[in-house]
Amino acid sequence: MKIADVITRKAIAEVVTIASTATVRDLLGVLAEHSIGACVVSGDGTSVDGIVSERDVVRRLHDNDALLSAAVSSIMTATVETCDPEATIDDILGIMTTHRIRHMPVVSADGSLVGIVSIGDLVKHRIDQLAFERDQLEAYVHQT
Repeated sequence: MKIADVITRKAIAEVVTIASTATVRDLLGVLAEHSIGACVVSGDGTSVDGIVSERDVVRRLHDNDALLSAAVSSIMTATVETCDPEATIDDILGIMTTHRIRHMPVVSADGSLVGIVSIGDLVKHRIDQLAFERDQLEAYVHQT
């Protein structure tokens, strides 16, 4: 299965982005409003300038009370692991596990942002696939 299959089956296909100049407080509002754990940092909504997660906020807020007024660029990850829509789910799960990341922007061949997948999206897709295969095997066994 391909990442494109996961994107097309997501309930919400919209990719939420935030400008690098927005404050961390603004970021928290966006995360809460959309019930998401990470946000792509983008100046134009189609490029990937970075990514920032709830974990980034929590890990830095502990040391710096003024963080809420700081720019998102001060806490974002600038070197972002991205994937192609044609990548396989297993390959991306491997990359996420190796790099210990939970969200990966999906970028087309021309470099534009087309989606985002979380490890939860991929695990759900694999569970659905396994359940379908189990149902097919059960139907086959009971048919004979």
